[in-house]
Amino acid sequence: MKKKYILLLLFIGNLIYAQTKSEVLSFEEFLGYVKTSHPLTKQANLKISEAQANLMKARGGFDPKLEADYTEKEYSDNNYYSIFNGSFKIPTWYGIEVKAAFDNNEGIYLNPENTLPNSGLTSLGISVPIGQGLWINERMAELRKAKIYQRVNEAERKIMLTEVIYEASQSYINWKRTFDEVELYKEYLKNASIRYSGVLKLIEEGDKPAIDSIEAGITVKSRKLNLENSKLKLIKAKLLLSNYLWSENGTPFEVEEFIRPEEVLDQNLLFALKIDDFQDFSIQNHPKIEALNSKLEILNVETKLAGNSLLPKLDVNYNYLSEPSAFDNYRLNDYKFGVNFSFPLFLRKERANLKLAKIKVAESQFEVTFEQQALINKIEGQKNEINSYRRQIKLISDLVVNYNQMLNAEERLFQMGESSLFLINSRENTLVTAQLTNIALTNNYLQSALDLYKTMANPE
Repeated sequence: MKKKYILLLLFIGNLIYAQTKSEVLSFEEFLGYVKTSHPLTKQANLKISEAQANLMKARGGFDPKLEADYTEKEYSDNNYYSIFNGSFKIPTWYGIEVKAAFDNNEGIYLNPENTLPNSGLTSLGISVPIGQGLWINERMAELRKAKIYQRVNEAERKIMLTEVIYEASQSYINWKRTFDEVELYKEYLKNASIRYSGVLKLIEEGDKPAIDSIEAGITVKSRKLNLENSKLKLIKAKLLLSNYLWSENGTPFEVEEFIRPEEVLDQNLLFALKIDDFQDFSIQNHPKIEALNSKLEILNVETKLAGNSLLPKLDVNYNYLSEPSAFDNYRLNDYKFGVNFSFPLFLRKERANLKLAKIKVAESQFEVTFEQQALINKIEGQKNEINSYRRQIKLISDLVVNYNQMLNAEERLFQMGESSLFLINSRENTLVTAQLTNIALTNNYLQSALDLYKTMANPE
């Protein structure tokens, strides 16, 4: 029986600890959830699958093709004709096409040009574009663009992932700010309550006038009001933070009451986001610049294709013909040869398309140049902003220490009867304002670091 009581006491103790424990959700751990499990992160990763699917689609233009065509006509018990044509085509890179075919036709009203041996006729041939389509054609252009689009999609994935991490990090630093404000108001409510109780005792002993209890009570009520307002902000911040906490199987998490942010976020955030080393950055590796350069390459492919349309269409095809039973007995005289030629006289449409393509290339080059310089200037400005906030935080931290010393000195004077409750409250209000300013400046510093991270766009 005694053992059961001991186990019961241990269980109750563990239950009380579970209700009062405090666990830290570090910023790096939080980022781990966002990068691996958030739905928008998974959506961004689909960009890679999309690029691979488009590449497979473009490669499909070079797939061998099997074709068959059969036509038959029966009328008044007469077989007018039956025509069969089967072929196997292999497209190659330089617009050349290899074709093997088999034809078998019969009928009393068969067109003379379709008359074939009884066993049918086989053919093996090749078609070569001498003008348009030899060095570049639609098939080749689509495959080249699909390969380049893989880099575009990878850059867009990085930009999307950066945006998700940026917004998630904003929710974390907002949670950190509201949490610190709640802790600050809790501390000063506790101080105000202790001071109020002390004033009541001094009034009972006749050492202080009754009016002091009203002033001390006002301070307590003000601190309670501030605490309640900050708690409301903290609840909202937690709900926003919960939007970015998901399990791997897609279940959303909630931030429990005993979860708290890390203490030294201003020291760890830049390291966690990998922006602590400002010098280790190349503008050419920026996802936006990579995407623009890749799109410029795509425009160059389209320009080459437009320039190719200025050439005449001249397709030459040759097919060796043979009966199936005599295919190994090569006869030079058994063949089918053809030439297709066309050429617009003025080329107005073709020249206009080429000119428009070149204009797009020039526009894209200007855009790349502008974006590079804009990003360089923006990053430089954000670096200066971060360094400025560091200096401001150092100054406000020194002020907080000084205001705290002034408050302690005023409290000692009050205990010796040489000060008043009004002066203590005034000193304390100044200290609270300074500490709130310190929290706000730290938040601004963290926000500036996030802005730099978003601009640099390096989510890996």
